[in-house]
Amino acid sequence: MNFSDLDRFDRAILNVLAEDGRISIADLARRIGLSKTPTQTRLRRLEAEGIITGYRALVDPIRLGLDHVAFVEVKLDDTRQAALVKFNAAVAKLPEVEQAYMMASHFDYLLKVRTRSMTDYRAVLGEKISSLPHVSSTSTYVAMEAVKEDGALGPL
Repeated sequence: MNFSDLDRFDRAILNVLAEDGRISIADLARRIGLSKTPTQTRLRRLEAEGIITGYRALVDPIRLGLDHVAFVEVKLDDTRQAALVKFNAAVAKLPEVEQAYMMASHFDYLLKVRTRSMTDYRAVLGEKISSLPHVSSTSTYVAMEAVKEDGALGPL
């Protein structure tokens, strides 16, 4: 299943759940304009097809003391498939890395790293990120303020 297979009710379900993943089936059905049974059937299909991959609580990292955000450009010394697979698997294991993207740029990856402080970040960079497979260099950009960071999808 892909985006073109989704009708307006499927997209409405996804939009509502992106705002409130804990909504009841009855309230979801009311919001999208269907009865409970077809809404629940559609929801189960979206889950089974892998469109909906899970549900989770969104936590406020600032309230947890994780207010240091750095974006790290990573250059690799080898970009053949085997090296990329090794790097991808290793970076996925680092809890401080919130997001990791392979880039089409003058560098290979962009990482979003969240820690408690610059001191903690320096340790993560020096002991973890720099020792990932095939890392040849990094450049760090420290965020001063999150202007928009909600993780929500745009309207479908």
